Amino acid sequence: MQATRQQILDYLRTEGEGSVRDLSSHLGLTSTGVRQHLAVLEREGFVESRELRGRVGRPAHAYSLTRDGEALYPKAYDRLASALLIAARRTLDPQTFAGLIREAAGPLAAPHREALAVLDPAARVAAACEILQAWDLVADWEQADDGCFLLHERTCPYVEVARADRAACVIDVAFISEICGMEAELARCQTRGDAMCTYRMRPAPSSGASGASGR
Repeated sequence: MQATRQQILDYLRTEGEGSVRDLSSHLGLTSTGVRQHLAVLEREGFVESRELRGRVGRPAHAYSLTRDGEALYPKAYDRLASALLIAARRTLDPQTFAGLIREAAGPLAAPHREALAVLDPAARVAAACEILQAWDLVADWEQADDGCFLLHERTCPYVEVARADRAACVIDVAFISEICGMEAELARCQTRGDAMCTYRMRPAPSSGASGASGR
């Protein structure tokens, strides 16, 4: 990120929003120079503006960060999740902890459960792949010769958490199992040194499963 634009982003993140006049005063730049930088940031999707009403003359705008702009700043979600898992494991008895981990998959699957429930097994696996891809993960699937479905997750969404506590993998397996409607087994896992995470699922005999590779 160019230095002046980073300063603009930092200001907006700190103050919530700011006008060209605010930014010009803060940065020691002309209004024209500030507008040029803001135009680039808006074009890249990091900044958005709203018109300030009730002013005479040229319309003034207040600028703020978009969701993509906020995402430029690092988040410590992995450390928080790891700390919560460690605390839960230390506090709860093993059976209660295992139940908690399995239950955590429910809220992740809930937004997709109804739409996927009406699909046949192959279509559910394909839809699960699309859900993962919408989360910016690299994923694909195929149907093995024995009729099992293999869903390959080539990038892990929380690899650091999983390395700290494999319970994160249990949540992921439960999530894949729930949205695909089949029992999932983690056949390969990146935390074990494999190149990808592969979920192996066998449809029920009555499913009449059939499908082509999603690769």
